[in-house]
Amino acid sequence: MNIRSVFDVALYLLSKNGNNTMSAMKLQKLCYYAQAWSLVWDDKPIFRGRIEAWANGPVCPELYRAHRGMFEVDPSTFADKGSPDGFSDDEQETMNEVFNYYGSRSPYWLSELTHGEEPWKIARKDLEPGDCGNVEITHAAMVEYYSALV
Repeated sequence: MNIRSVFDVALYLLSKNGNNTMSAMKLQKLCYYAQAWSLVWDDKPIFRGRIEAWANGPVCPELYRAHRGMFEVDPSTFADKGSPDGFSDDEQETMNEVFNYYGSRSPYWLSELTHGEEPWKIARKDLEPGDCGNVEITHAAMVEYYSALV
């Protein structure tokens, strides 16, 4: 099984956005939902790497390191790190559905949505609001929560 990188997913999602700029926070949340729904719909992760429960919602640290200090990102931010091409039909369908549902939402709306969902809340259970944290949001937690929404 060839599991792609978060940069491949980010570049695909940015391509769905017309290769226009997007806030880094919004891209983080879209990557999170792509991972969660891929685990539920496709029974596999769409990218390798951790997702952690940070104060503003789920964050993939590897992606964060590439856009740290940037409010907005575009494909050039990650062009040397991945490719939006080569995804299977199922993977594309998953990311298209994620983008179609969540892509028009504001980054703050997405952040608030994740704050109300169990995977993030479970990972942050011992932290105060605003506290830094790096607890992983597990695949098992995502599958358990999001499969119940189907």
